[in-house]
Amino acid sequence: MSGSADPPEGAPDGAPGGGEDEYRSVVFDESFVRAARIQELSAQERLDGSARAVRIRHVLPRGLARQVTALILLIVLAFGFAVYMGVRHPYRAVAPGLGEQLRVTMIPLVPVGRVPAVSAAAPFAGGTAANYKIGVQGLVLPPLHAVGGFARSEVQQAYAIAREYLDDSGLDQDAVTGGDVRKVRDLLDPGQLAQFDASLTRPSEDSLHNSTGWLVRFDPAARITLVGATRVQGTLDATETSHSLLEVSSDHTFVYALRGPHSAAGVASLFTVRRQLRFRFDHQDLERHRIEVVEADVAAGPLPCSVPAQGFRPILAGDTAPAQAVAADPYDHGRPVGAVCVPLSSPVAGPPSTRQTSPTRPLSPAAARPSR
Repeated sequence: MSGSADPPEGAPDGAPGGGEDEYRSVVFDESFVRAARIQELSAQERLDGSARAVRIRHVLPRGLARQVTALILLIVLAFGFAVYMGVRHPYRAVAPGLGEQLRVTMIPLVPVGRVPAVSAAAPFAGGTAANYKIGVQGLVLPPLHAVGGFARSEVQQAYAIAREYLDDSGLDQDAVTGGDVRKVRDLLDPGQLAQFDASLTRPSEDSLHNSTGWLVRFDPAARITLVGATRVQGTLDATETSHSLLEVSSDHTFVYALRGPHSAAGVASLFTVRRQLRFRFDHQDLERHRIEVVEADVAAGPLPCSVPAQGFRPILAGDTAPAQAVAADPYDHGRPVGAVCVPLSSPVAGPPSTRQTSPTRPLSPAAARPSR
């Protein structure tokens, strides 16, 4: 007889009562235990009265969790730095609607006697504008150099934008004859769009909403048509203001040959506009291809002494200026202080006679501009 009993017949090996353990091939090594999401509490933790007998392990390994935490911290720091730099940005940021308003001085040039006629085939021949350049060729850029805190490339960009504005606002036939002005509007600083729109839709002679300060514009009701290419001559100059802004000054004379709906066949008239404009740019304006027009001194004729705010109504060949009182009345608050008119020196007929049609002597727009 042996010292141990044989297992009952039919019992599995390792099972209770006989046979081998059915889980003998499963090895619960240390890596398996660590990877388990559920961990049984220790005896001490169970004695402390924990409501649950198990705890949930962290989904992420401890090393990966540290990396995720570091990444989140890095993103937060980067975001904070970006906000800080945005607050302390060295360039001027102007919110829409806060741009400086354009100030306009308009001086009508009144003809002395009848307006001379010119040939529609060669309207500039023999006149002062005969040697002016044609169209945009007359908008000549000056030599380039750095100006204050603005690099040479930025000054070049400012000149290019100013030239584009002068082209779109003084040479584009649609804009000049009372049509589409979108090209002019698209160049403006967003802070000036409301003033520009009001000047075109609700013009007035308040020195702020005169459409002819923004662009050369004939009153659509006058039905003016241009004859040939406009002649142009003038200069551009750039300086830096005390507020670290780049200021470009332009002084150009535009000479137009035009006809009205009742002009005689083969006959045209000359119309002259001198525009002295001041533009301002900050670094963001240059990056965004925008321009801020802050001052416009305009002298144009032949015109009557009173110019409608919605556009020019030129006096055409053979006509004379209407008789009207032109005396300056300091008690009349219905007209701006700077509302003056001066005799026109005709590009064809020469300087006017000594007879004055206005209480002022002939002045350039700059000299006639009221002090501010």
